[in-house]
Amino acid sequence: MKITAIETIRLDEFPNMLWVHVHTDQGSIGLGETFYGPASAEGHIHGIIAPYLLGEDPRLLEKHTHNMTGYVGFNGSSAEQRGRSAVDIALWDLWGQSTGQPIHQMLGGAVRDDIRIYNTCAGYEYVRSAPVQGTESFSLKRLQKEKPYEDLDAFLNRADELALSLLEMGITGMKIWPFDFAAEESKGTYISAHDLTKALEPFAKIRDAVGDRMDIMCELHAFWNLPMAKKICSALAEFNPLWIEDPVFMDQIESLQEVQASTNIPIATGETLGGKAQYKDLLQRQGAGMVIMDIAWCGGITEARKVAAMADAWHISAAFHDCTGPVTLAASTHLALHTQNCFVQEMVRAFYYDWYDDLVTALPPIKNGRISAPAGPGLGMALNPDRLKATDVHIRRSENS
Repeated sequence: MKITAIETIRLDEFPNMLWVHVHTDQGSIGLGETFYGPASAEGHIHGIIAPYLLGEDPRLLEKHTHNMTGYVGFNGSSAEQRGRSAVDIALWDLWGQSTGQPIHQMLGGAVRDDIRIYNTCAGYEYVRSAPVQGTESFSLKRLQKEKPYEDLDAFLNRADELALSLLEMGITGMKIWPFDFAAEESKGTYISAHDLTKALEPFAKIRDAVGDRMDIMCELHAFWNLPMAKKICSALAEFNPLWIEDPVFMDQIESLQEVQASTNIPIATGETLGGKAQYKDLLQRQGAGMVIMDIAWCGGITEARKVAAMADAWHISAAFHDCTGPVTLAASTHLALHTQNCFVQEMVRAFYYDWYDDLVTALPPIKNGRISAPAGPGLGMALNPDRLKATDVHIRRSENS
């Protein structure tokens, strides 16, 4: 089997999304995906990855992963890493298709049939507009209250009702971010006693309504400086959150170490890191009690499985991020089913029960708060053929001349 062409696909309706098709001489097509800055990741795919990968056997994954980043851009969730991640997912999809097996079987087999999910309480238009930058990306400017899962508005105003709604679906974990308004006002340098009390209200409502039946994750979006992050973590302790995510900007792992040392609540972080070396520094400095990875940013499935195994050596759990697209959710689910130290998979029900279903031919099934892999080989899904015919589609192709 040889790679004959690589295509990147963008839709104007989804300006942050990039999909990849890797074509082979046997007619099979591997599907990949990444999120954020699609034009830059697309440029890396066609400028660096395609010249290397065309004519190669797509199943030599370990060989290819070391040759798809290039000379620069191997740290963080750079354009190079995002492009590499999307192609890596597509190569795993091809390998599974060539053997008639799902990706979780190719990884060495599943350790569970399904895995618990938690709901990131976003709304339908969350991070849909470009560019995604700062607190503006997480605002309330494009609510769709006529739809049933406008969870961003709900957690700010009706967190108790939202928790009950999730429990009715069997979902026992929810992630919220009620501190962002204060970070926007002070650029993360100050939170008043009044604003702190206001931001804690959703946590109190959830606990009053459902007690400890709901795990609460608090997302801080890396908006705070070190003193304010520690102050917020201290205030959250009475509500016993499952974790606090990204309390400070990810440029100084030493600060994460200090935040984690100041609280018994696990600090969950890592989704914007790229590759195992950065995660090694995080783990060695004891900067996290929970490792988060985005498969579409950290180097794909090949790199994410290594990071999860490394976290396991530190006796730390791993979880996979999805607030981006349906292919990332499917790839993450395959890896989560295989990964011993993963206990939960992120999803956004406003995405899953709305536009995700429009983009792909199948989704990972969800039942009673648990998710399983799509049926079929590889990822078990393909892009919806009708979307490839849409008037807003842009397809760029590299192939051997």
